[in-house]
Amino acid sequence: MQTTLSVRMDKGDYEFVKRMAKENQEEISKTIRELVDLGRLMYAIENYKKGKISIGRAAEQAGISISEIMNILAEFGIRSKIGYEDYLEGLNNLKKVW
Repeated sequence: MQTTLSVRMDKGDYEFVKRMAKENQEEISKTIRELVDLGRLMYAIENYKKGKISIGRAAEQAGISISEIMNILAEFGIRSKIGYEDYLEGLNNLKKVW
């Protein structure tokens, strides 16, 4: 479901969005949606990198799956915050369930 949103922005930002839309031959609204998606991803990456959120929460914030955020974090060279002991505990829990 989509919702309409009216946003105020300074002239420089508007000109930037307008120029991007023209370069990509798309409507301004589509360009803004793409920038919001990218912003969500960058926001999630920064929060994860700073240790504010878990990888699951980062995926949630970005609106993508955990495996996708893991791949993206790896592309950015961001190492997992999961320690070896946490890894072993998770592995043992998985063995109990399976």
